[in-house]
Amino acid sequence: MTRGPWFRSAVNLSQKIDSGEYSAPEVCESVIDRIERRNKTTNAYVQVVETHARRAARVVDRIDLDNSSGRALRGVPVAIKDNLDVAGIPTTFGAAPMINNVPEESDVAVERLRDASVVILGKTNMSEFGHRSTTDNPQFGQTSTPFDPSRTSGGSSGGSAAAVADGLAAVALGTDGGGSLRIPASACGVYGHKPSAGLVPTRNRPDGFGYTPFVETGPITRTVADAAAVLDHISGHHPDDPFSYPTRSINLRNAVEQPVDDLHIAWSPTLGLFPVTQPVRETVGDAAESFGDMGASVEHVTPQFDYSRQEIREAWQCGFEVRLACIQKRISIEMGIDLLEEDDITELFRTFLERGAEYGAVEFKRADIVRTSVFDTIQSLFEDYDLLLTPTVSVPPFDIHSLGPQNIEGEEIDPVFGWCLTWLFNMTGHPAASIPAGLVDELPVGMQVVGPRFRDDLVLAAAAAVEREQPWIGTYPGTSVSI
Repeated sequence: MTRGPWFRSAVNLSQKIDSGEYSAPEVCESVIDRIERRNKTTNAYVQVVETHARRAARVVDRIDLDNSSGRALRGVPVAIKDNLDVAGIPTTFGAAPMINNVPEESDVAVERLRDASVVILGKTNMSEFGHRSTTDNPQFGQTSTPFDPSRTSGGSSGGSAAAVADGLAAVALGTDGGGSLRIPASACGVYGHKPSAGLVPTRNRPDGFGYTPFVETGPITRTVADAAAVLDHISGHHPDDPFSYPTRSINLRNAVEQPVDDLHIAWSPTLGLFPVTQPVRETVGDAAESFGDMGASVEHVTPQFDYSRQEIREAWQCGFEVRLACIQKRISIEMGIDLLEEDDITELFRTFLERGAEYGAVEFKRADIVRTSVFDTIQSLFEDYDLLLTPTVSVPPFDIHSLGPQNIEGEEIDPVFGWCLTWLFNMTGHPAASIPAGLVDELPVGMQVVGPRFRDDLVLAAAAAVEREQPWIGTYPGTSVSI
């Protein structure tokens, strides 16, 4: 192999492996070599499983293509966020006390990707249990965007996004409970897709009904077609998930080829709730208006919510913090590890755990009244429009040592969540993706595409149309070495 495969799309890479131009072991070795050279810069991976990956690549090379159901991703190097279980590999959740937690069973999405003959390279960095919108923890440190090592990768799936953007994996899996796929996708200039709630199943044991707020597993990729291929494999009903949804009527793979000229699209630069810097508004606005050049109609809207941003955020955060507190309690009972008694966790994470344990049952359920109102507002929007477009975040990637901005356009905000236009859609379960919209001061910013429930195909079609109009595959630092 004379040139590295690091920035090829996953679908293209698999085709080259199928044709014999590349072998799966060659691709695996080349990417491992790049990780060894580059990971010290972005800190995307917390563990690389070279022996495991090499063995898997050799197995892939022996697969009979005529009997292979996973051909579209065969041999593709994949990274897994460190809160998703891969049997036999530690799942630390970005928390030092969990360093010896080795699951015996893989998550459903991981199992399905393995069935598709991918090669899993390792686990990627995250904030502790995904509690914040940047990627940093005492055990593994900070993850940066490949566009500037001094700037954040976003979070909490920041390691996954940085790995894909830096050519350290063709595909990565992450999770999203408040924007954790979309925020780092924006900061790293990649595509991140939060599926409709129930589209991608999870075991979520022992609490199979832990649905508040919706936390979804989804792909981070460099192309929309790659994400569609991943979703095609990992979505669909699973008997262990009481909320999983059959996808027989949804054609995800073919969605990327669908036209968008008949779509009626709503563009909301602030959702009527969030301050957004002018450069981000202009850059994302230009990307939104490009749908007009493709024949779609684009209309500026300001949704009318019944509650303030503060009230909605508190309702979302109530469910989010209760979820974290429940996880903490389970770990204490099952593993004898009391996270609150540990010294090597961040104070913000400790605060969230303590607050989550203090909510009463009635207070917890009353937050769903606000949540229902938000859901109704978004649902009513889709009575008139096919899609909703917003910025993914309010600002370009900021200093890696910062939690987030405290002031935007003269308005004081919560530095942890106040700059993210993402978590509303975890309250409602609508599909939402972040696509690269352009650069602000040479740093990437994303456009969020939100669709009606279970219209992930429509979100993919719209994202693919933008990708055709203004391709971003060649914008990554170092791309010229492999294309």
